[in-house]
Amino acid sequence: MPAEWEAHAATWIAWPHHEPDWPGKIEPIGWVYAEIVRILSSHERVEILCHDGVVRDRAIGALTAHGVDTRRYHTHLVRTDRVWLRDSAPTGVVNADGGVELVNWRFNAWAKYDNYERDARVGSAIESITGLARVVPRHRGIVPVLEGGAIECNGAGALLVTEECLLSTVQQRNPELDRAGYEAVFAEYLGVDRTIWLGEGCVGDDTHGHIDDIARFVAPNTIVLAFEEDPADENHRRSVDNLRRLELAGSPALQVVKLPYPRAVLMNGERLPASYANFYIANGVVIVPTFNDRNDRIALNTLAERFPDREVVGIHAVDLVWGLGTLHCLTQQQPAGLALAPHGAK
Repeated sequence: MPAEWEAHAATWIAWPHHEPDWPGKIEPIGWVYAEIVRILSSHERVEILCHDGVVRDRAIGALTAHGVDTRRYHTHLVRTDRVWLRDSAPTGVVNADGGVELVNWRFNAWAKYDNYERDARVGSAIESITGLARVVPRHRGIVPVLEGGAIECNGAGALLVTEECLLSTVQQRNPELDRAGYEAVFAEYLGVDRTIWLGEGCVGDDTHGHIDDIARFVAPNTIVLAFEEDPADENHRRSVDNLRRLELAGSPALQVVKLPYPRAVLMNGERLPASYANFYIANGVVIVPTFNDRNDRIALNTLAERFPDREVVGIHAVDLVWGLGTLHCLTQQQPAGLALAPHGAK
């Protein structure tokens, strides 16, 4: 599995249509998506899944209003339940010949929701569109449930995951898999030889512990860690524990850079998983969720220091996070592989 900062052939998203994910806010969410595509499409091709013709017309209308070059994106009629392609779409890997393959994990809506049959077929739809080989992983007779937001890879054999997501009996994905079983799956299908287990994810995360809200590789041995300094905030205890785990992760030693949290974002009294760690790295650009918070600038500057060869762009995500996810959750990269480096890729 390549690191996210390695060359992409494209970014995949699905246009928002499931109104219950953003109660009363589905219209403005479309404009946020248009801004995301506008920024990404100036650096790489964007492939957009549209639930039906009405959704496609809505997407094209918003993109046209944002001045997005029609040559830089494609729309595809593919029915979905939700739009979180980081989790429902397959994971792109590079095989021994340098070609890209799609590892299609089983998807069950985070072991939380009942409506996911369409999302479970997204992998086969992307296979049909791209012509790439799709691999269905198996371990001791089962196809593992796994979401892209649960794994974070450095492209050099190391992987970050959380115990809360993969080993807890709450929202349990794979009762048959223990720590060693997961590590065997990661080794076989992602080329991983070092799995680093953190503890818990951030407060408000309905996936129950996805790694992409708390810790991200920005270089092979450098990690940005979402860290809450306020001892009165529940994220503080979790941050301290995860920092300790990274400091004890062994050889080679990891450099850990702290990324602040924004102040708590609430909806109807419920805390939402607002985190700057849910950024997305594309060819030549890093898009970062922002929350009208004084820490927005600190987060943007911290990431800009780590990606001096890329533009770092903040995208307003206060409305977006009502859907319990932001920029990394809604995107999925298609690696370029060795045979197809996109024009202008960095």
